[in-house]
Amino acid sequence: MYFFERIEEEFNSDYKYKYDAIRNKIFELIHLGLKMQPSGDLEKHPINAAQRISTLFLELVERQFPIDDMHPSVQLRKASDFANQLNVHVNHLNRAIKETTQKTTTQIISDRLLQESKILLRHSTWNVSEIAYSLGFSEVTHFNNFFKKKLKISPLKFRNV
Repeated sequence: MYFFERIEEEFNSDYKYKYDAIRNKIFELIHLGLKMQPSGDLEKHPINAAQRISTLFLELVERQFPIDDMHPSVQLRKASDFANQLNVHVNHLNRAIKETTQKTTTQIISDRLLQESKILLRHSTWNVSEIAYSLGFSEVTHFNNFFKKKLKISPLKFRNV
């Protein structure tokens, strides 16, 4: 819901180019919706099993986002969670992802969690503990350590920069 609140806030401001800013926010919202649609690539090109599994995995990752009041938390966080959802063995999933993306399953998941945490820190009014919980961290300290390890800065400092 913070998207709509930000648009309304922009509309009520005295900013000279507020309509351009609102238009950009609406385009961003449209593109977020388009990202949630299933990829049409599966029908266009014959692909092997690893590519199919990777495509389905990446779609599952993206469907958990954006985090907002309607979708308050990430449900799948570990490679085994995704493997169960896709009905494949976790080792098979890991091999397929590595073969097609040259990244590990864990890297892809943590990169997407980091991306979403940066978005939430910049564009939401949620405090750090609410963001940590919504991203599936059981403790705020785990989230802080994860964030610091990736960006070399604490979530609070990132928000205030």
